[in-house]
Amino acid sequence: MAGHSKWKQIKRQKGVTDAKRSQVFTKIAKEIAVAAKQGGADPEMNPRLRLAIEKAREANMPKDNIERAIAKGSGETGEADLEEIVYEGYGPGGAAIIIEALTDNRNRTVSEIRNAFAKAGGSLGESGSVSWVFETRGVITVEANGADADELALQAIDAGADDVRVDDGAVEVYTKPEALEDVRRALSEGGVGIASAELSAIPKTTVSLDEKQAEQVLRLLDRLDELDDVQRVSSNADFPEEALAAYA
Repeated sequence: MAGHSKWKQIKRQKGVTDAKRSQVFTKIAKEIAVAAKQGGADPEMNPRLRLAIEKAREANMPKDNIERAIAKGSGETGEADLEEIVYEGYGPGGAAIIIEALTDNRNRTVSEIRNAFAKAGGSLGESGSVSWVFETRGVITVEANGADADELALQAIDAGADDVRVDDGAVEVYTKPEALEDVRRALSEGGVGIASAELSAIPKTTVSLDEKQAEQVLRLLDRLDELDDVQRVSSNADFPEEALAAYA
């Protein structure tokens, strides 16, 4: 499993502190609102909304919060529209970074992201500067819970997955974007525990970093991920095991 995936895996294992839980709810609410705006308020007819609601439930987001977010996206509350923007840049060591944001204030968001890059010794790039390094794929993280990882991998392939990666008992399932919900549902109905399911920017190639560069990029990824307007952060950084162990 590449280093960028391990960064996300370690973040999940660390869990969410109470201090950050409201920020997580805010980000998920934005995703729900945009999904409802684009595809309608019925999750059965809107795969993106269905996935966002699943994510909200995994985070133990209150039902009232979910319903308010759907109402906002459906135009029932008259609140400000959210804009989807993708930012691109380079971190220390030449690591390519993609940032997916949802914002009601483009100037604020780009200022915060540029500042995060500058503090880390990286640089915010132009549109298209690093997007060619990535491809959009569905990513399902499976909870092994003592089950044989190879058996889970076979089950995922049978469910329609394109690829499965197993590392240290962790299982990541990769799908075509349009197949993500079908594969997630098939696995769930087959009794497989789902830790997360989302569309993600996956690097086609990776960049190896030394320990100092890895520490700098890990801090940058965290700083970006913690911004209120940022929904997802992806990188093609391949971190040394020593750096990941220290981070964990």
